[in-house]
This record gives sequence, structure tokens and C-alpha cells, in this order.
Amino acid sequence: MIVLGIESTAHTFGVGIADEEGRILANINAIYVPRGGGILPREAARHHFLVADKVLRRALKVANVKLRDLDAIAIALGPGMGPCLRVGALMARALAVKLNRPLVPVNHCVAHIEIARLTTQSQDPLVVYISGGNTIISAFAEGRYRIFGETLDIALGNFLDTLARELGLPQPGVPQVEALASKGTKIIELPYIVKGQDMSFSGLLTAALRKLKEGIRVEDLCLSVVEYAYAMLAEVAERALAHTRKKELVLTGGVARSKRLQEVLRQVAEEHDAVFKVVPDEYAGDNGAMIAWTGVLAFRHGITIPIEKSYVKQRWRLDEVEVPWRS
Repeated sequence: MIVLGIESTAHTFGVGIADEEGRILANINAIYVPRGGGILPREAARHHFLVADKVLRRALKVANVKLRDLDAIAIALGPGMGPCLRVGALMARALAVKLNRPLVPVNHCVAHIEIARLTTQSQDPLVVYISGGNTIISAFAEGRYRIFGETLDIALGNFLDTLARELGLPQPGVPQVEALASKGTKIIELPYIVKGQDMSFSGLLTAALRKLKEGIRVEDLCLSVVEYAYAMLAEVAERALAHTRKKELVLTGGVARSKRLQEVLRQVAEEHDAVFKVVPDEYAGDNGAMIAWTGVLAFRHGITIPIEKSYVKQRWRLDEVEVPWRS
């Protein structure tokens, strides 16, 4: 079985190809870089439309497969930005019709978890999924990935990217902020907002920008922001690990590349006798391979969607998705 997957939920247009043995045959991605500020959905969608054919052809060449060799087309239908999602959905529908192949709906968040499970060889982990658009702590229970903690407002990656822009730093902002944080010497007081099992980063951002205007040394500000944010995340992850009693803690999503965050969560895992694992950098950010592999899992269990019902779902929550391959 060979499945082609298309990712276009935000800044990345990706095409991946995977087989039923878990081999990633191709993972080709093109990333939209805004000229300034954050992602503009319509501009990102235009980028995706312009690169889609090139990315598809490159993926097929790298995988050394023909369109006729494909058994199904998997598409990330959400969550994400509407204009971006629609570009990927349009290509996926066209391929499904042209080739007379099934269309497989994939949830973007589930895909981040499944590519991490595949590449780290994890069986039943507690997953910390951190990206520009999502901050979720999840574990599988009773047929679905249940949420044991999430952000109440902006995601951790978005928070740090926004701070980087305010500081005049290039994107992606997380490594830029962490680089400055490594030169900090003093932690200043900032809001620490954990409500039950959920976190809030908007107040931390507002306070950080206020401190910046007060003339606080930038390196100390970045150090303080990073340590506060990661401590909040670690607190929630630790309680979730204690509650679920999982023996694996897996970090996935674009921010999983953060060495400091890895260090913090590794300590959490060690304190609870759990093995800590991190998704490889190649599969940390949004990518087509994760959609293809999750498409394989879903297709093997009969999950398909008619073309006329393949609407994009901008707010498709992780815990709304049935996961029969884990049952």
C-alpha cells in the first residue's frame, strides 16, 4: 500500500509518500515566509497554489513512484487556516478524481502525534505537542487522543514568534529568542498562568512587552520569558504524566527542536521513570510525510471521505477524532 499525503494547514505546503511498512518514501515541503509580521492566510494560500505542482512532482520523483502506483490520497482537512487548507484540499480532490482513488481525511494534530510515534518507536506515550498554532498535552484513551492540558489562548510557538518580531528578530522566532536567553543572567518577575491543566501565554506576552518598554535588558527578558513559559508547560506535563502513568514522554511539533525545552521535559520524564523521546527535526515542523503516514493508518482501517463531503475544518479538535488503529 502506498499513500500520498498533502499538508497545507498553515505556512507549509508539503507532499509526503509513505507505505504500509512505515517507510517514508518522500517528504518534500515548501514554506511560505511572510515579508513582515505573521502569516497572512491569503498570501500563504497563494504561495501554496504556486508551488503545489512542483512539490508534487518532486515528491513523486524522490519516491520513484507514478501516480498510478498510489492506493489513496490523504489530505489534512484541519485544523488550520481556511485559505491554506482549501489549496491542499483542491489538489487532493483533483488527484482522487483523476486517479479514481479513495480520499482519506487526516487531522493535522493527530498526524503530528503519529509521525512522532513512528519515528521514535513509541508505543503508548504522553505526547507534548508544541507548534506555532498548537500547545497540547495528550494521551490515547478509549479510542481517541484525549487532551490533558492545552493553551487557553495563543500557542507557545506563536507567543515566542510574536515576541521575536517585537524585538526585531528574524523568523522563526523560537531559536532567536532562545539564543538571546542563553546570554541572560537575571530572571525578572513575570506572570505565571496555569489554570488547572491549562496554560495562558497572552498575559505573559503583554507583561514581557511592557518590561521591554521599561528598558529591561533584552537578554534577561528573553531568559525570563523562556524559563517562565517552559516551567508552565512542564508543570502541566508533569501532572498529566503522573495522572496517566505513561512510561514514555514524547515531544513533537515545530517547537520540539528547542534544546532548552527538550532539557526541561527530559527532567520531568526522569522524575517519573519515563523514557523521553523527541521527534526528529525533519518531521518536527509541518510536513507532508506525517499526513501520508497517518493516511496509511486511517486507510488500513477503512477511513475515507466522499469528495462532496471533504470540507475543511479550521477548528477540528484533536479529541474529536476516532483513532481505530490504536484500539
